[in-house]
Amino acid sequence: MPKVSVVIPAYNAMPYLPETLDSVFRQTYDDFEVIVVNDGSSDKTEEFVSQILDPRIKLISQANQGLAGARNTGILNASGEYIAFLDADDIWEPTKLEKQVKVLDENPAVGLVYTWVAYINEQGKSTGKIFKNQVEGYVWPQLTEHNIVECGSVAMVRQICFEKIGLFDRNLGSYVEDWDMWLRIATSYDFKVVKEALVHYRQRSNSASKNWEAMAQSFAIVIEKAFATASPDLQVLKNKSYGFTYLCLAWKPLQSLQKDYQKSREFCQQALVYYPGLRFSQEYIRLSIAINLMGCLGADGYSKLLPLFHTMRRVKLALQK
Repeated sequence: MPKVSVVIPAYNAMPYLPETLDSVFRQTYDDFEVIVVNDGSSDKTEEFVSQILDPRIKLISQANQGLAGARNTGILNASGEYIAFLDADDIWEPTKLEKQVKVLDENPAVGLVYTWVAYINEQGKSTGKIFKNQVEGYVWPQLTEHNIVECGSVAMVRQICFEKIGLFDRNLGSYVEDWDMWLRIATSYDFKVVKEALVHYRQRSNSASKNWEAMAQSFAIVIEKAFATASPDLQVLKNKSYGFTYLCLAWKPLQSLQKDYQKSREFCQQALVYYPGLRFSQEYIRLSIAINLMGCLGADGYSKLLPLFHTMRRVKLALQK
């Protein structure tokens, strides 16, 4: 029985999957199994994984069920005491499993341990952005403002959490189903953080147009679910949660290939309606600058500036070390 089950949902993942799996097999902690859920891929994902000779890897192929459905299949087939999730295009640092296992072994009240996250671009190069969330213990109030786990490749969770809380909600869209799950776990379990950037989160542009209103609706569903059972003293956080959510949503149109800065501005305005105090936050100021730059320079001009911003962040990061 392995200590850790690594669950990797894979849908047409071949451009990145070999590098992702390599980061798993380079872990300093080796008491794990790897469950690759081939979620209806039309590329060579199934063929590639089936040829890997390492006995720790298990391939499950299914008709496409989406990210939440693929993760649920992994959970239901997991043997480990702890479950670690890894998206098929992200990369782990070699000590990630070792350090997270140590935290869970030493803290029986903790249900989930997360790490800091470093952003990389589609080519795997650092953007210089690192999310360094610090919150531990009872994190539910802070989690209603921001998904402190940041991405689906970060969390290591006790198997018993899913037995108590249930599986991922397949009715929710990508990213939002993560936030929903962590909120549900946070109602019953403490969180801990490893204060190192042990996950490289790949930022990928999507050529398909986005239904931003549908995404906003999914966020609203999560918020309403979370506060439906919250105590009266926590209900005051609801508008704040909506405000931070719309601020988060405002980045999405800027990060798509369409670069819809008008939609970003609209989301910003909605954020202030719910929580006017956001106007003075660093994130709101950064977002406003980005929207205005795109409005002045156009999508092409803004895109040409991004590599410069990434270089400046990398230099700043190197100077801080």
